[in-house]
Amino acid sequence: MLQDFSSVTLQEARPRVVATERLTLRRPTLADVRAIARLANDRRVAENTRRLPHPYSQDDAVEFIRATAEPGSETAFLIEHDSGPVGMVGIDCSKPGNAELGYWLGVEYWGQGFATEAARGAIDFFFEEYEDDHLYAGARVTNPASRKVLEKCGFQWSGVQLHRFLALGSSTPVDCFRLSRGVWASLKSWSSARRVR
Repeated sequence: MLQDFSSVTLQEARPRVVATERLTLRRPTLADVRAIARLANDRRVAENTRRLPHPYSQDDAVEFIRATAEPGSETAFLIEHDSGPVGMVGIDCSKPGNAELGYWLGVEYWGQGFATEAARGAIDFFFEEYEDDHLYAGARVTNPASRKVLEKCGFQWSGVQLHRFLALGSSTPVDCFRLSRGVWASLKSWSSARRVR
């Protein structure tokens, strides 16, 4: 049964907003429930993310937003473009020393470079706000587009593992990647040097 969103209260945490060239990354709010549910309720999206159920309801979106508002939870950003919300990107720091980047986009926004741009914004935020020296990520071996996003961001392949996917109801092979603070700093300085020329 759909909840009455007006009765839900969230603990306010410090606002987090990251601006990239075309996107704004910000904390999702209850006003975003319908948009998140609409974008996430596509089997093609859910099959490539470990924790999204399918079907994905507005109640699932409310639960997610509540969970990310808790102190010490993962850092989650709604990805917005001129047209409105296009997906989510976040960093799960629940395992100390093993922070993990995750992202998904609504199907109509695939292939436009939004995932790479949002991931770069989240990576910048992570290395500015946290002291960890590494960030981890994964992509299903059957998802070359996600693998390309990670490689464009400087992640280096570290092996294959089996991970459970909620929408699939089973485990599937995942390419695992790691990005060091040093590699990210080198990529950023190289990119800045190219722009100055």
